[in-house]
Amino acid sequence: MTIPQRRPILAANWKMNMTLAEGGAFVKELLARSLPAGVEVVICPPFTLLHLLGEKLQGTSLKLGAQNMYFEEAGAFTGEVSPLMLKDAGAHYVILGHSERRAHFKEEDSLVGKKVGAALEHGLSPILCVGETLEERKEGKTLEVVERQLAGGLAAVPRERAGNMVIAYEPVWAIGSGQAATGGDAREVSAFIRRLYGDQFGREAESSLRVQYGGSVKGDNIRDFTGYPEIDGALVGGASLKADSWHAILQAVGQQISAP
Repeated sequence: MTIPQRRPILAANWKMNMTLAEGGAFVKELLARSLPAGVEVVICPPFTLLHLLGEKLQGTSLKLGAQNMYFEEAGAFTGEVSPLMLKDAGAHYVILGHSERRAHFKEEDSLVGKKVGAALEHGLSPILCVGETLEERKEGKTLEVVERQLAGGLAAVPRERAGNMVIAYEPVWAIGSGQAATGGDAREVSAFIRRLYGDQFGREAESSLRVQYGGSVKGDNIRDFTGYPEIDGALVGGASLKADSWHAILQAVGQQISAP
């Protein structure tokens, strides 16, 4: 199957970092720079910064994303945030099923699937994260784990909304470790994800699906991944916390897609 050119999507996952002052200064510095055309840029700050950044990003090319949400609209769910609240703050995207949520907060595939369905129902585009641990990789279970996580995460996705998904392949062993997967390894899993997606939602959805790579992505290695047609961008953690390193990643991808 010929994979068409899709708009790259680069998302910054700030995790539990950044105060109001720091987040505001970051966005101000980033917007003062030249940003590459043809690349969709998403900033995913902590909940405390969503409203501030929602205002600062309004009218710019940058999109706002959240790092998590609950699947109910409202109710007695202390400490949770609903899809309606994210929309009200100006969010377009929401990261769901991140490995840190799965590992530290025991989120199961079925819960992730409910969140994905609720996000789509309320007009948010989920960035669904999948990926294996180092132990699972050593046991040769990478594709088995990814398939299981996709089955649960996509269980509540209606066919007519399949075009609003982004899937991030994040091998758990590469996140924050300084050790990235090889481009070839990431390509293999990304192609596998795309095939499974097509099996479930049809070949048109397979062609339009954007698949990111995540795990120790930096300005000097991003092209190792986005150089493959199966990979459409990256979900970036640590390197997205400084305007300089984040801008370097954006510029690298921008130059790559504009090269003859």
